[in-house]
Amino acid sequence: MTSPVQSPPRPNVIWALVVFLPMLTACNRDNEKPPNPPMSVLAGKVVTTSYSRTGRITGEVRAKVQSDLSFQVSGRILERTVSVGDHVAAGQVLAKLDPTEKEADLKSSEASLSAAEAVLRQAESNFQRQQALLDKQIATRKEYDNAQETLRTSQAAVEVARNQVETSREQLSYTILKSEKSGVVTALNAEAGQVVQAADTVYSIAEDGPRDAVFDLDESVMSSNDVDPEITISLVSDPSISAKGVVREVSPTVDQSSGTIRVKVEIQNPPAAMSFGAAVVGEATWKPEKAVILPAEALFSDNGKPAVWLIDPTDKKVSLRSISINSYETKTIVVSDGLKDGEMVVTLGGQLLHAGEIVNPVEEALK
Repeated sequence: MTSPVQSPPRPNVIWALVVFLPMLTACNRDNEKPPNPPMSVLAGKVVTTSYSRTGRITGEVRAKVQSDLSFQVSGRILERTVSVGDHVAAGQVLAKLDPTEKEADLKSSEASLSAAEAVLRQAESNFQRQQALLDKQIATRKEYDNAQETLRTSQAAVEVARNQVETSREQLSYTILKSEKSGVVTALNAEAGQVVQAADTVYSIAEDGPRDAVFDLDESVMSSNDVDPEITISLVSDPSISAKGVVREVSPTVDQSSGTIRVKVEIQNPPAAMSFGAAVVGEATWKPEKAVILPAEALFSDNGKPAVWLIDPTDKKVSLRSISINSYETKTIVVSDGLKDGEMVVTLGGQLLHAGEIVNPVEEALK
């Protein structure tokens, strides 16, 4: 079976194609979009500067010396006269124990002393008589020696009885707890009617005088030797009230529960408003070091690592550069390594860029 023969295209069709093809080509050229202009970004030239890192932490004002007061004898608390927060003067009575037992002991020792003194008087009279008889050669030497021995024994008994009286009086005085120094009561561990043992802490007193700001710092912070020992301390409630402080004591051990180290800073000439228990902020400054400070918006990520976009000064193409961060501030980042002076860094707009893209940098000055 033979296939049909195709006839050649007619001349009018050919002429139509010749006329309309250039027109279609022109229409396609009109529909093509012009190339996008380079993206405008903010940029700045890298400048290495001297940077001092600062750290702030909240602490509490405490007395440089805090005393724990306790009774020196056991007994039942009869009354207490001060509470937490009260200011006490040196020698002020803070609490009393029931003195009944100690008063009875004192009366008993005083009675023993009276009896010993009566025996002593009798022994002295007998000794004097024996001495007079011995002088007249009426009494024997043995009687005289016995009288002398009895006198000495009586004298020793009186001395023991007097010491016992003094001890009983001292024990009775221990039933009254007094403040040794003036200060503020910071803790109370017993109430009236409670039986306490000797040396059990009843009160804690923050003594008047020098004050410390106490902070619990992270162990990593204390491992650095570049921190200035002078600390600026200000009230949380009123930052305008401030004072200088010097690190006085650093705990040699780490708190296992929090991983912190306790640091005590002695406040120099503390304002009156920095009372015991006041919340304060301590600001420490590290020694100056060379670094590059960039706006926080300049930071980008390169496979999870910090990076920034660099602009080639020749063709304005961007590329990622990995950097090392010294610290993250509120609005800036401090770069310790990875950049050189004079290099152009994208400071705003880098989130929409890709490697090799051409940009139109609008330069701004970096601090």
